Amino acid sequence: MNYKRSIFVILVVLLVACTAPASDITPTPPNPGFSVKTPTPLPNAEGTASTFLDAWKKRDYNGMYGLLTPLSQDAIKKDAFLKSYSNAAAALTLSSLETTVLSSLQKDSEAEMLIRVTYKTALVGDLVREIKLPLRYENGRWGISWEDGLILPELKGGNTLFMDFKVPSRANVYDRNGLAFAAQTEAVAIGVIPGQITDEDKLIRELAPLLGLHREAIRSLYENAQADWYVPLGEVSSEQISARYKVLAGISGLSLTTYQTRYYLNGPQGAAHAVGYISSIPANSLTEYQAKGYSGNEKVGRLGLEAWGEKYLAGKRGGTLYVVKPGGQVAAQLARSESAAGQAVYSTLDRELQKQVAQALGDMPGAAIVLNMNTGEVLAFASSPAFDPNLFDPTNLNASALSKVLNDPNRPLVNRATQSLLPPGSVFKVVNVASGLISGLYDRDTTYTCTGVWSELGESFKKYDWTVAKDLPPHGKINLPEALTFSCNPYNYHIAYDVYKKDQNLLPKTAREFGLGKPTGIIGFLENNNEEVGGLVPDAAWKQKSLGEQWTAGDTVNMAIGQGYLQVTPLQIANMYAALGNGGTLYRPQLVSKIAAPGETPVYEFKPDVIGKLPINDSQLTIIREGLRGVITNRKGTAYNRFLGLQIPVYAKTGSAEILGGGLGTPHAWFAGYTQANRKDKPDIAFVVVLLNRGEGSDWAAPISRRIIEAYFLGKPFALYPWESEIGLTATPKPTGTPTPKP
Repeated sequence: MNYKRSIFVILVVLLVACTAPASDITPTPPNPGFSVKTPTPLPNAEGTASTFLDAWKKRDYNGMYGLLTPLSQDAIKKDAFLKSYSNAAAALTLSSLETTVLSSLQKDSEAEMLIRVTYKTALVGDLVREIKLPLRYENGRWGISWEDGLILPELKGGNTLFMDFKVPSRANVYDRNGLAFAAQTEAVAIGVIPGQITDEDKLIRELAPLLGLHREAIRSLYENAQADWYVPLGEVSSEQISARYKVLAGISGLSLTTYQTRYYLNGPQGAAHAVGYISSIPANSLTEYQAKGYSGNEKVGRLGLEAWGEKYLAGKRGGTLYVVKPGGQVAAQLARSESAAGQAVYSTLDRELQKQVAQALGDMPGAAIVLNMNTGEVLAFASSPAFDPNLFDPTNLNASALSKVLNDPNRPLVNRATQSLLPPGSVFKVVNVASGLISGLYDRDTTYTCTGVWSELGESFKKYDWTVAKDLPPHGKINLPEALTFSCNPYNYHIAYDVYKKDQNLLPKTAREFGLGKPTGIIGFLENNNEEVGGLVPDAAWKQKSLGEQWTAGDTVNMAIGQGYLQVTPLQIANMYAALGNGGTLYRPQLVSKIAAPGETPVYEFKPDVIGKLPINDSQLTIIREGLRGVITNRKGTAYNRFLGLQIPVYAKTGSAEILGGGLGTPHAWFAGYTQANRKDKPDIAFVVVLLNRGEGSDWAAPISRRIIEAYFLGKPFALYPWESEIGLTATPKPTGTPTPKP
């Protein structure tokens, strides 16, 4: 009995101990050699997936490769990876990519994202696919477990893409009358082997009208060549040569080679800088063109209308997209689209006038432009020296002459009409006179006595009239229009100094309102091709920012006669004089008349585009016009002798512009103006001629301008240049002759 009671007591004690509060129990110290670690969660795999997809959108294939797992990088080398994506993009004609994450799953070191990818292609529209993007966590980072199906599901297993391109023929470039400037046709490369020529007179007699060159100009091309050399002379279309082909083929020493090409009629005389040329796609632009649907093997417009009108001329490309097995068999057709014919570009240029303007300019470095002054249409556009666009076709036997063009120190590829920045000289005086009128300090009858010397800034800054250097008597007392007629420098200095004292910003402001200091925005040149520059109208703000100097009265005085820091393009000057001729409206120059596929409604048609108004009223414009007309009709006008006998009314200004700094060569010769014939059959024109480092505008640019006016209104030139013995031949030729104009 006592034994049972003892057992009971022991059980009660144990029960009480087991139910006692935890705080009353002293814990047993842990074993110092044992611990429990909580696992660290892995980072979210979506960040890596997002970075991979963003890199894909940017075509940053290097960045994508860096995100692959080590195992994937072992499986495909970097070059092969980059090539896989770039080849697929090219075959797809991929223009852009859109991605959307539909779902994601992550467990331990494995993850998978379901992605919707929209491939936006240039040729076959949008392709939409859902792709499972697997990821694996290794070496402290998430990586893409890559296989080729991630480019496009159909490529899994080593398949590739192939686009069967359907490329329409390139459309033509025409003049305003439907005459071709550039067309796909059969052409003939013409050259001579001097040592084989037996009847030179017959050869030259036949080639002169065909090539549009003077007889002596043709002879000069090969006179210094070795007897067994092949000397390129030019190209003509088979159609042009067909009537005389048998005769020509029988002339010894003459080489005629037929080839298929995009032929540029009249070669360097066919508005090469305005029409442009085609050539292979540059390597640095290949991806850009492939994204537009090009295979990469085509020739594309590289300049002028050929480049500007590429999307019209090239037509709509079509194609069929195939999946191809590693063995070359077609696995599937994914998509297709049809091609459409190109649309011809009709320019505003007149092909015959263009040829005559180019011939009038000759090979003297410079530019000549003719505008319809009432619309802004460009009728002729010549930059010299020019180049032959036909030389860019390697199948042309004469293409060997291209290296000479590319290495010519006179840089024939430079478009001097819109890319040359030049001081305008006295053709700018119309702006200076306009600023005097705008200031209210001058009117038509404000007189000034021109002594040939101007010293209002002090004896240390004395300036002289052009008459002093020629030992001519000073102009004496003259009115405001005569400041233009006689091109009196002191009077223009006087105007500018007065204007400066009233408002130092007025002359620069007036110049900008005359269209200077910024591109005209000519239609027909790509803005991003740098085919037109804007020039510079300096002022106080510009000088302080650029040179850290204050604007002075001397700066304004220099600008008055088109010198100092002022820089313009010939096109800007032509456009400015067009506005003077049409009543004060600045039109945007345009090279494009219409764009249309054969037999279809034009997708573009020319409309005059007003870009500004001259800041002068009708009475002020009349004063300036009076001065410009006097240049031609006043016996003391600076171009009077150059226009004797011409029945077409011309209003113009001569200019001789020295290079900034002075003493750096012969001045540039300028002549700019407009006509006022008021003929129903011929719209009046504005024109500009500039010859680089040639001399006086009245001596050089004015005679060329007269020839252009004669060609436009009369159909051909009549007056000889002072340096000619006959039209197209210098007065003092070498024994074998020299092409005009190398006086």
